[in-house]
Amino acid sequence: KFAMVAPDVQIDDGKGTILISSEEGETEGNNHRKLSDFGIRNGTRLQADDFLQDYTLLINVLHSEDLEKDVEFEVVGDAPERIGPKPSEPTSRNISNGSDDGAQPSTSTGNQQ
Repeated sequence: KFAMVAPDVQIDDGKGTILISSEEGETEGNNHRKLSDFGIRNGTRLQADDFLQDYTLLINVLHSEDLEKDVEFEVVGDAPERIGPKPSEPTSRNISNGSDDGAQPSTSTGNQQ
């Protein structure tokens, strides 16, 4: 649903409990477990990061009894406009005199006394 390539998902509780890891085999033992096994309930927040796409989501888990028949979950919210790597940062301009005000070095050749 979130178009993540290699996600890392952890409970956003300050403890750093990792549910899904992009490291192969690291969280394989979690695959058969339910969210409630981790203490995830209505109101729990999850943080999902996909470093390959520079993409992070905060997920609020909300319990509902009003789902349609045979629907286990529903994703509700604003989807990102574009999924994928962020465009590269613009290149910085050369600053020769310590400021970026466009001033050029002095070229005067007059006599100074």
